[in-house]
Amino acid sequence: MSLLPNPSLQITADHKIKLVEAPIHSPGKGQVLLQIKATGICGSDLHFWKTGRIGELVFHGDCIIGHEAAGVVLQAGEGVTNLKPGDRVAVEPGVPCENCFLCDDGRYNLCEDVAFAGVYPYAGTAQRYKVHPAKWLHKLPDNLSYLDGALLEPLSVVMRGIQVAQLSLGRGVVICGAGPIGLIAASAARASGAHPVVITDIDSNRLDFAKRFLPSVTTYAINTSLDAQGNAKAIRSLFGEAEYNAPDRVLECTGIESSIVTAAFTARRGGVVVVVGVGKEVIHNLPFMHLSLAEIDLKFINRYRDTWPPAITILAAGILDLKPLISHTFPLERANEALELCADRGTPSIKVTIVDDVDATTDLGVAVSNTATATTNGNGSA
Repeated sequence: MSLLPNPSLQITADHKIKLVEAPIHSPGKGQVLLQIKATGICGSDLHFWKTGRIGELVFHGDCIIGHEAAGVVLQAGEGVTNLKPGDRVAVEPGVPCENCFLCDDGRYNLCEDVAFAGVYPYAGTAQRYKVHPAKWLHKLPDNLSYLDGALLEPLSVVMRGIQVAQLSLGRGVVICGAGPIGLIAASAARASGAHPVVITDIDSNRLDFAKRFLPSVTTYAINTSLDAQGNAKAIRSLFGEAEYNAPDRVLECTGIESSIVTAAFTARRGGVVVVVGVGKEVIHNLPFMHLSLAEIDLKFINRYRDTWPPAITILAAGILDLKPLISHTFPLERANEALELCADRGTPSIKVTIVDDVDATTDLGVAVSNTATATTNGNGSA
């Protein structure tokens, strides 16, 4: 099999982006070679680009980014029996060690030795070809597109947040942030039977989109002239005057310190705030005594686990339709523009996706490398 060149979108250790050709690796035992057909740009990609780190995850060198992806199997390695060339799959980007006590306990999302696509030094999906373990790929049914498949990763984040929050049928919930994760969270909360659902943001354009996307959801524009308690009081008023009706669940989807503080004051006494968003390494201004006296549980999530099969079921059954979130698509050869657009707050966007519609197995390309060994010299791993 001959292949085309492999353009890739990379972030450098000195906060630059570049579009360069990456090596193509052949699949090893238990692996397959994919053509990545769609990769969504995530807020974490922007964090890595702008700051070079998210907590303990640090870019020490150049690395291909991208982890919200779907593609088609081109070649199966030794021992792969569940997938064959031509199978359409969604990529679960985290490959845990499967040897630690957390993996043994089924909490593989907490594995410290996870090889996560798009996090240095593990190359991500913003490239044409990627080798990935077959175990962490999930077949797409015929009625789901590659774009749908790429949305399964942010949906998985939301599903994990909802699992931790334990939303209740008929009970209210506040979603902080009307970005892609917040919009998916509001959609999923509505489908779960939570009511009322209120989504907040400081950006009126995003709230306008939220109202079109989910007409039954109430929007609230954060008032910058109010402090966290003032905004929280206004949000709580949307649920009625009785304290019992105040929201007992808040999903904080921005990671921004002021929003987390507002969320803390928004939840009713005895409520739960789940921080889904990615924020600063250290937050200093949490209202500790308010959380303590009101017995508000402040919880966090780290990615997801066991979410791809039910997420596929949800989309395939039409319970959620997330395709309207895709505001822009860019061909792989212009992937750098996709990242730049996401960072440009002057150009409204929701979910920006890189697509590769070319037939990637023509005779015009280059041969697959005989090595399946990961590299980190400017391109991350396979």
